[in-house]
Amino acid sequence: MFAPIVMLWLISIFCVGLYNIIHWNPKVVSAIYPYYIIKFFRETGRDGWLSLGGILLSITGTEAMYADLGHFTAVSIRLAFVFAIYPCLVVQYMGQAAFLSRNLHSIPNSFFESIPDPVFWPIFVVATLSAVVGSQATITATFSVIKQCQALGCFPRVKIVHTSKHIYGQIYIPEINWMLMILTLSITIGFQDTTLIGNAYGLATATLMFITTFLVALVITFVWQKSIWISGMFLLFFGIIEGAYLSAALMKVPQGGWVPLVLSFIFMMIMYIWHYGMCLKYNFDMHNKVPLQWLLGLGPSLGIVRVPGIGLIYTELATGIPAIFSHFVTNLPAFHKVLVFICVKSVPVPYVSSDERFVVGRVCPRPYRMYRCIVRYGYKDIQRDDGDFENQLIQSLAEFIHMEAGEPEFCTSEGSFDGRMMVTRSSSIQSGSTIIATEIEDCSESSSVQSSKSSALLSLRSVYDDENPPVRKQHIRFHLPANQIMDSAIQEELMDLIVAKEAGFAYIMGHSYVKARRSSSCFKKFVIDVGYTFLRKNCRGPSVDLNIPHINLIEVGMTYYV
Repeated sequence: MFAPIVMLWLISIFCVGLYNIIHWNPKVVSAIYPYYIIKFFRETGRDGWLSLGGILLSITGTEAMYADLGHFTAVSIRLAFVFAIYPCLVVQYMGQAAFLSRNLHSIPNSFFESIPDPVFWPIFVVATLSAVVGSQATITATFSVIKQCQALGCFPRVKIVHTSKHIYGQIYIPEINWMLMILTLSITIGFQDTTLIGNAYGLATATLMFITTFLVALVITFVWQKSIWISGMFLLFFGIIEGAYLSAALMKVPQGGWVPLVLSFIFMMIMYIWHYGMCLKYNFDMHNKVPLQWLLGLGPSLGIVRVPGIGLIYTELATGIPAIFSHFVTNLPAFHKVLVFICVKSVPVPYVSSDERFVVGRVCPRPYRMYRCIVRYGYKDIQRDDGDFENQLIQSLAEFIHMEAGEPEFCTSEGSFDGRMMVTRSSSIQSGSTIIATEIEDCSESSSVQSSKSSALLSLRSVYDDENPPVRKQHIRFHLPANQIMDSAIQEELMDLIVAKEAGFAYIMGHSYVKARRSSSCFKKFVIDVGYTFLRKNCRGPSVDLNIPHINLIEVGMTYYV
């Protein structure tokens, strides 16, 4: 319904504006002539300059129509603006000016009083509906921006609900929605004056326009690879125009303009604290990695019992072995026969194709059965909980083993085991000859649990099923082709991988506690021990954010002194 409502609204204001021009003052069309703005500033002086803050409100609102910019193409936006939005807005404002030239007493409520009585109520209803559409577009854009900031590690993890199975990227964030509602009601009840709210809105829009112009100038130079002179001329031309509007809007800071500045500062501090804490935590992991020589000294058994199954160890490190792994090895009496270090990375591109999502490498020599897999997502990609991640991972590992066998020079020395990675295409395995994937009937996980004699496990499973209704997952069984000849070592490794997959997966994560060192400054202690700790405790857990099944999750606590 959104598009028809907006079109009906644009047609309505165009017709009303055209009627007012013809009925009240057809000579208003001469206002397009630039001479009149020069005359206006010459006669009004400082008051005319201050009025720019109010004039700015005539163009605010149009950006709400492009709030979902990432969901539309640039061509569609240009066509819509040039041939629909801009002409309708210009005609409507000309019509209001023509009406006010004959009815000066109607300035406080010029729009609704300029509407002819026979069509007043229909247009009033359409205006209300269009206001809902405009606010919804802004809310949706806020969700999209928050999701992208979270993907880039600049905002705490929040719950993201995908509201459509067919429209890609349509999301809803409950926490942000409640926050927007509280802020909207607080500002409306607190100000109780549209003029003050307009001052706040005008300053926010003017600042946004100015910042966008500056960023586009950077894009011209660094992304489009154009001359710095072209970027400078663009910034100078639009910067002067928008700077004039911004300077006028800044004069309204005491009269309501302080609100967007305060809100911007609060959200900037939240993003800064979260990003600062994440960077310190990552640097701690980088400087406390487990030496590869120590791991090689333990031997293929790692000094413990290797049990059937696949252990997925989640880490933020793309290279090296995280420090928390040494806690596992030294404190647990058994570990899985196949170990995979999973690193989920959000890369600064909108989307990553499925053929380039998995990057696989080997951590230790072949007998250790230890691998590394980097799973890459764009900041607009959706990490769907479709239950197919495990199958794709097995396919990627199998393809890596097959590709590695064709490149003997891939691992030439012990020092090169960790760091050499291959991009694998899991989708190509279905028709390949490395392993064969066969889809079988869906096997309910609860059946194997209910056959257990453990009452604790049965009660745990029943509670879990009540809170999380089971999702039917595609069950795929892998096996080696019967008529293919391959090296015995490769065949053995693939068989170990298939057997481990049938034995099940365990998701292993570190539950981190970040604290500032005693020697840290008071500012750092406040940011880490108060700000970052509060955000981490009250944001979404990483296991939930990564769609990890809780029934298979193992968490081990570790304190980071940064």
